[in-house]
Amino acid sequence: MAEGFFNRISKTNKAMSAGIKPDKALHPWTIKLMKEVGIDVSRNRPGRLTKKMLERAEKIIIVGSEVLKSIPPEYLSKVERWRIEKLLGKPINQVRRIRNKIGERVEKLIKEINETSRLKNC
Repeated sequence: MAEGFFNRISKTNKAMSAGIKPDKALHPWTIKLMKEVGIDVSRNRPGRLTKKMLERAEKIIIVGSEVLKSIPPEYLSKVERWRIEKLLGKPINQVRRIRNKIGERVEKLIKEINETSRLKNC
């Protein structure tokens, strides 16, 4: 969801979502709930986190603590941890609220990135 929001909103940067044990496909509710906000993620596929991704990333957002254990120390300065409720097993209305919170977090992140870029260019 965060990748979909980020890539829809950001004019200058791109997000890639990845995990250490990615699912084979997106959950159908993810596709449905993102379509409700005008974002089509139906062609997205879960990816595996790679060292190349870590090297190229300006910022690494993690949700699960198990991912943090997999990040080499040289990349920890790029890490920001978001505490997001687990979606699995929740009623769809609760997942909608979580989706909206993710969207808000992404908007805030993009504003922070844009502000940092402006300050670097001054």
